[in-house]
Amino acid sequence: MDEVKNIVSDIKNGNIKPIYFLMGEEPYYIDKITDYIDSNVLREDEKGFNQMVLYGRDVSIDDIVSNAKRYPMMAERQVVIVKEAQELSRTIEKLTAYAENPQPTTVLVMCYKYKKIDKRKKLYKAVAKSGVIFESKRLYENQIADWITRVLKGAQYSIEPKASQMLVEFLGTDLGKINNELDKLKLILPQGSQITADAIEKNIGISKDFNNFELRKAVGVRDIVKAHRIINYFAQNPKDNPLVVTIALLFSYFSQVLQYHGLADKSKGSVAKALKINPYFVSDYAEAARNYPMKKVSQIIALLREADIKSKGVGAANLPAGDVLKELLVKIMG
Repeated sequence: MDEVKNIVSDIKNGNIKPIYFLMGEEPYYIDKITDYIDSNVLREDEKGFNQMVLYGRDVSIDDIVSNAKRYPMMAERQVVIVKEAQELSRTIEKLTAYAENPQPTTVLVMCYKYKKIDKRKKLYKAVAKSGVIFESKRLYENQIADWITRVLKGAQYSIEPKASQMLVEFLGTDLGKINNELDKLKLILPQGSQITADAIEKNIGISKDFNNFELRKAVGVRDIVKAHRIINYFAQNPKDNPLVVTIALLFSYFSQVLQYHGLADKSKGSVAKALKINPYFVSDYAEAARNYPMKKVSQIIALLREADIKSKGVGAANLPAGDVLKELLVKIMG
């Protein structure tokens, strides 16, 4: 994210602001900026007296202001980091007076995760004027694979499209979890390596053959034997393969197939842009569209909605998850 790079670059160049208000749904970038400030604004010998970490659940705004107004000891500045600042959401506007006239020798970092302050109120305007407001927005699932590719490219690695898709489907949109797994791979594999599906299976424990990505692919090409082999594996490992997740991913997949049917321009670039997918996977959608006409896809989407209700225990008479999925696949591929 360019905004994160700019903040880090400014700090590195000595353009350090008195307040950093880091807010939003995605904690990964909030943690990244906080860790950088924690590690780089003060020298190690300055941190003992001049760097402190407070927690929103344990302090009040008055406590934060009192600490922020202290003068540094034998250092040019002090750093005050407030983690879990969202716990102070009811009284956060009380920080306005300090934000309007912040201590120039203090770097106050507010980690306001999963929430945002109101842009129309005085606090937002005061912080924007004297410091930095950063909103960390959660990425959509279709953006995660590109994010993985960029992160790995920056560390001089590459990754197979299938491997990145496996990570997304297994770990979801939690960038922190994904980054932790990438860090493990970077410790094991030398720089310049391409991370493959085999490497993911071996080092992270995600099966390269029995996962939702392979199930969708098998369904798309109408490979009934492979699809049933995968759902049998899912039935034996329900904790690692929740039925609700599988149904949601199939629903997303067939929604995209339906969208593909409606496209006037079916060139690879146009399809990739419209469906928000890697161009590498366009041929899979083209084949699925050939195997499932538009009318059939509409019926499948209705079946998936019905299966979703059953997966939540409605009208299924305690039917095991594996049986719900088997019944669904018979109807889809029949």
